[in-house]
Amino acid sequence: MRITSFICLALLTMVAAGTLSCEEKAPALAPLIVEVDQTVAQIQPTMWGIFFEDINFGADGGIYAELVKNRSFEFAIPRMGWSIQQASDDSSHFVIINRGQTHPENPRFMRVKVDGNKGPWSMTNSGFRGMGLKQGVRYLFSVLAARPEGSTVTMNLSLLAENGEVLGQTTVTPQNTDWASCTATIECSRTDARGRLRIEFQGTGQLDLDMVSLFPSDTWNNRQGGLRADLVSLLAGLKPGFLRFPGGCIVEGRELATRYQWKKTIGDPARRQLIVNRWNTEFAHRPTPDYFQSFGLGFYEYFQLAEDIGAEPLPILNCGMACQFNTAELVPMDQLDEYVQDALDLIEFANGPADSPWGSIRATMGHPEPFGMKYLGIGNEQWGPQYFERYAVFEKAIRDRYPDIHLVSGTGPAPSEKLFDYAKEELKKYTPNLVDEHYYRNPEWFLENATRYDNYDRNSYKIFAGEYAAQSEFTCSPDNKNNWECALAEAAFMTGLERNADVVHMTSYAPLFGHLDAWQWTPNLIWFDNLNAYGTPNYYVQQMFSLHRGTDLLRVLQEGKPLTGQNGIYASAVWDSTTHEVIVKVVNAAEQDQTCRLTLNTAREILPEGELIVLQSKDKEAVNSIAQPTLIAPESNPLALNGKDLEIKLTPQSLTVVKVRTR
Repeated sequence: MRITSFICLALLTMVAAGTLSCEEKAPALAPLIVEVDQTVAQIQPTMWGIFFEDINFGADGGIYAELVKNRSFEFAIPRMGWSIQQASDDSSHFVIINRGQTHPENPRFMRVKVDGNKGPWSMTNSGFRGMGLKQGVRYLFSVLAARPEGSTVTMNLSLLAENGEVLGQTTVTPQNTDWASCTATIECSRTDARGRLRIEFQGTGQLDLDMVSLFPSDTWNNRQGGLRADLVSLLAGLKPGFLRFPGGCIVEGRELATRYQWKKTIGDPARRQLIVNRWNTEFAHRPTPDYFQSFGLGFYEYFQLAEDIGAEPLPILNCGMACQFNTAELVPMDQLDEYVQDALDLIEFANGPADSPWGSIRATMGHPEPFGMKYLGIGNEQWGPQYFERYAVFEKAIRDRYPDIHLVSGTGPAPSEKLFDYAKEELKKYTPNLVDEHYYRNPEWFLENATRYDNYDRNSYKIFAGEYAAQSEFTCSPDNKNNWECALAEAAFMTGLERNADVVHMTSYAPLFGHLDAWQWTPNLIWFDNLNAYGTPNYYVQQMFSLHRGTDLLRVLQEGKPLTGQNGIYASAVWDSTTHEVIVKVVNAAEQDQTCRLTLNTAREILPEGELIVLQSKDKEAVNSIAQPTLIAPESNPLALNGKDLEIKLTPQSLTVVKVRTR
């Protein structure tokens, strides 16, 4: 549904009294009072975080920098992603061998037989909607190969542009008769967004291939086989308090056989068992039959990513329930022990000493020191009595062995109605530290619910606003846009989250990533193609709150009441004890300019130089794009102050963060 009125974020211009002549048409509002010397609650370091799920090619084809699709020939169609050229019609020249009984984790490999100089003999991988190849970047090729005695087969490797132009070449000659890794480096001569990798075979005989891989050398932190640097940089730019992973609905799976099992995502990537991604066939309007999970980005890499960007890791585990929107499969209660043990073992993997059974696996992978995990989610978006009887078993087992772990429960897929109300009553029987609530609603809902947590029980569990995003059309619509109207509504809602920081301890927008050529769900916080990435207006709203989270909540009042939409104005304020700053965030959702006076009620001395950070657009339908990645982006300017009373001009369609320094 669309908002009938013109919705926008507020442009707040603060200047020293008397330095700005306001337009006469802007109505004067009652003064805004910030109670600087009376903090209300502590702002949790985890207040603003990020939610990751492998949807929209977010992992494979996205942040996981592998360029080869179906590198181990384990897709349901084993040659998917590969095209074969051969000089003979004989089907025995390129065959898939299945050794499932002896290698259940990675049963298939490609066997190539070459007849001397009777070429061509080649196989070409198309990547994930092409391969993003960049001029001057070195690409690291690797393959597991075995060449029997007497075979002389070699591999000529070529990076190809979309038009077939060769952008780089090298040769690899396997030497081992048993499986061994072969590597090579290719430098790219030109940038191309839809490149390919071609492997030409020369010589005579047989060659077996598995785990055919191509990575750019410029990964995040230059880790070989690592993550795409520009996407991680956008995450780091949010300075998130936590990283929730791996989802989302893929935790559940469409059925239990395809649920996310963390133990199968660690160790040697060649032994991580690929499964279909549950978003493969979820939406008829966006089918993606080539969407699988290689788990090259697994739990170890998630923990490592969280550490890299300074975020608390928050893994979510399956609780013995498949997605209730799909098969709704359940593990019988007397067979739940395996799932509970997975949770206990994960805590040891993350936090155990290097000589513990699971801690030793972490150490072997390169991280002998514990990750220091504090939070663990049980189930993703489950509901009903089946969930709570299973949650109870997890809670008891974990509390008995690891009482310091903060447990996250949930209220189901909606922020209200029958299932939600049932969950709120059931949760009174248990002791979760945080309860996950999800909101995918139209912008009007977000504007109207800025007071959602004003009357929540202060003595009960704390809130994890784990998934939220304003929908410009309706939930699951392929036409949803990351427009300014939605970002405005989210900003207004977020002032309410911040204003209730004594109850709300974690929040995250969802989903995180969307591939422009391979998405299933929209809107998303960050969009990318094979070469570029950009933050949406929603991203910059999140960033403005996260970078200015402060340490303590302050009251900002108008006529003794918080600003929750009166005259279209929403506001929150925090104190930062590290920088000694008062930080005020104001949203003006009205269609006209408004002016008022801001009074800082404090005994502290106000320093003369502050900062004004403004995010605005005149068009509520405006979006960022590859062509205009910062069409809507924050602008920062110095702010001159003279005393504690400041005149404010609130212009429509803007959000402003005001930073006032004190002595």
